[in-house]
Amino acid sequence: MESGRCFANRFEDYAGRLPGEAGVESLVTATVKRVVRAVAGAGGGGGLYGGPAGVAYMLYRLSLCPLPAPRRSRYLRAARRLLEAPLRAADVEPETRAAFLLGGAGVHAALEQHEAAEQALERFRQLGPVCAPPSEDLLRGSDELFVGRSGYLCAALELKLRLGHEVLTPVQIKTVCQAILESGKQYSKKKRKPLPLMYSYYGTEYLGAAHGLSSILQMLLSYQEHLQPADRELVWQSIDFLINQEQDCNWPAELGEMIERENELVHWCHGAPGITYLFAKAYLISKKPLYLDACIRCGELTWQKGLLKKGPGICHGVAGSAYVFLLLYRLTGNSKYIYRAQRFAEFLFSEEFKAGSHTLENVYNLFEGLSGTICFLVDLLHPKQAEFPLFSIFV
Repeated sequence: MESGRCFANRFEDYAGRLPGEAGVESLVTATVKRVVRAVAGAGGGGGLYGGPAGVAYMLYRLSLCPLPAPRRSRYLRAARRLLEAPLRAADVEPETRAAFLLGGAGVHAALEQHEAAEQALERFRQLGPVCAPPSEDLLRGSDELFVGRSGYLCAALELKLRLGHEVLTPVQIKTVCQAILESGKQYSKKKRKPLPLMYSYYGTEYLGAAHGLSSILQMLLSYQEHLQPADRELVWQSIDFLINQEQDCNWPAELGEMIERENELVHWCHGAPGITYLFAKAYLISKKPLYLDACIRCGELTWQKGLLKKGPGICHGVAGSAYVFLLLYRLTGNSKYIYRAQRFAEFLFSEEFKAGSHTLENVYNLFEGLSGTICFLVDLLHPKQAEFPLFSIFV
């Protein structure tokens, strides 16, 4: 069903055969050339989310794939050039120097293969105290993913995934986790919320991955071994509260909000496609079927309403929807989800999508533009290792 937010999904569902991946690699190569050419000489702002640092991350990620050596070297050289301006700007703004997707911490975390990598890792470690209370250097909403404490933990997870070891000490991790927990307890008690941990971002009680409860709980789960048993139980209680807020396979953007079906958000940032990752992490740890069942329901809604008109990206675009299917494939091994991801990839290059999707201010960046789309297409070629960019649940 077409709406103001999504195209109608006219694809037949999986019938036991995959269509193949012909042309995907050539699309990736051509799109990378277009992106690198367009962002050459860009300024350093925007962080990993919207700036050249995110494009550099895409190139680093691409360089890890099986590629001819000259092409890999070319991608790495381009990534290093793109990181020069973001590196200079990383510590300029005090309010965002510890931010993951919108500031300095994310830039330092992206420098793994840069000649300044060791220095950047040390700067990243030094940002830990900024995330501990009192946190005047963090923007309001200091526990969320983009600018807050959970984002700092997410950056540490990304580095652990790529380097194979923790970059923070156990004391540093515990300190940040404890700050998140105390903040959630205090807010929930003060506002008399019906769950033990709750948070707000600039006064709004978001539930989704971008600024909300689900990604905060996901990061606490990712470091649950550093939590006291009583605090760990509060995390699980909050997850179970959240799963019970489901409204027909989706979750409202804000706590207590009723979803309007004709205008519902089915995005990674707000709605089922992003909250899926929390339930997937919960399933991987607990092996409880109710969490996997929730992921599967999220996938069904995404198949119906995930051909988004907002663009090709991973935050609130078609590639972000398609990543749900790659996640479900890794969780279940069911080839149906590869098929669905392939169909969404096909739609990205259709005339219907080109004519009917929104015009983007920055079509090349990681979260809203083509750099995130490239990450998805590469993961489609290697689905057993597929991961939503900078949001790992398998580490």
